[in-house]
Amino acid sequence: MKELLRTNDITAIAFAKALLDGEGIDCFEMDVNMSVLEGGIGILPRRLMVRQADLFQARAIMRDNGIEYEGRG
Repeated sequence: MKELLRTNDITAIAFAKALLDGEGIDCFEMDVNMSVLEGGIGILPRRLMVRQADLFQARAIMRDNGIEYEGRG
């Protein structure tokens, strides 16, 4: 799995997941339960992961829909 998106914006994560799902690309959201540690204030970013084979296409989908990815992978 490679990191596609890292953001604090939960609406960007939801939009990205919907776009990827529409294109048949499986993704996995990580760090969802970190709010337990941070107290629910949203300071810790969530990560959206995709398979290595889907990374290029997933980044193109993000770019085409105006989502800037902050991934490191």
